[in-house]
Amino acid sequence: MKQLLIISALAITFFSCKDSEKKQHSALDVQLQANNHPGKKLLEKHCYVCHSPTASHDDRIAPPMVAIKRHYIDEDTSKEKFVAEINTFIKNPTKENAKLYGAVKRFGVMPKQSFPEEDIKQIAEYMFDFDIEQPEWFEDHFKEEQGKHKGQGMGNGKGKGMGQGMHKQQAEVNFEDLPYDERGLKYALTTKAVLGKNLMGTIQKKGTLKALAFCNEQAYPLTDSMSVVHNANIKRVSDKPRNPNNKANSIELDYINTFKKQLTNQEEISPIVKEDKDQVHVYYPIVTNSMCLQCHGKPNENIKPEIIKKLTLLYPEDQATGYTTDQVRGIWSISFDN
Repeated sequence: MKQLLIISALAITFFSCKDSEKKQHSALDVQLQANNHPGKKLLEKHCYVCHSPTASHDDRIAPPMVAIKRHYIDEDTSKEKFVAEINTFIKNPTKENAKLYGAVKRFGVMPKQSFPEEDIKQIAEYMFDFDIEQPEWFEDHFKEEQGKHKGQGMGNGKGKGMGQGMHKQQAEVNFEDLPYDERGLKYALTTKAVLGKNLMGTIQKKGTLKALAFCNEQAYPLTDSMSVVHNANIKRVSDKPRNPNNKANSIELDYINTFKKQLTNQEEISPIVKEDKDQVHVYYPIVTNSMCLQCHGKPNENIKPEIIKKLTLLYPEDQATGYTTDQVRGIWSISFDN
């Protein structure tokens, strides 16, 4: 009898370990799938400038993406329905089409922008299938708001990927533990988010003219501050600089041309990584969207006369106009110790 109990205990322990190991492998597989999903990088590239997952509740210009997910998904929402509804709103962002009534009241309606439909689809599919990063304050805030508006059409968050595990894993990743390409990209995207948050906030509150003054006075200090935060040298450079200090060197010009060819050929764009004895250098393109064209588009077509006048005053050697959407305007040039 005693021998039977021992055998049973060993069997339970063995199968418990196997089950635990299977769950760990399963969680790792899901994490790898999330990291490799094309929608993840598109989300970071297109959305996090305004919908930052790290900004505080008070210091932001748009709701976090997890809030959008929570309001659009309930236990009856299919992936197809979610993708279709996100696509509908992006193509025609109006107050009537919005589901985040509080966000519209606080931030206004999202400006209409031109995104490829395939990009929207991949972003929405990633949001539906996986946990996405969320601010530390969001969970308590969402529950509070859900209580206030119970019965007024807020989603209950029972769609796929609504767990709280993965976003914590993502948020707690140490950048220095990442592969060099991902690390450089994170440095670029977090800097882009800081610049974009301040730029978009200025546009929303004070208009494009004031935003030009912000870029002229604050873009360099903010970029430098992010260099200090990440202990890296972070630059934005271009073959057609607005500010002469942003002129690309010969090596950077080669990479700008490489990214232009990749974009023209519709190839997948990944960071370029070069290592030397002491440092790692990472390059990643800056691609125009419809918002960029207010200051970087075609004069008198996208750029208003008063903006042209201000640009001429602030940047007498300006070359950074004439762009359309989805063009390489320059690159992030990032260096850090290996």
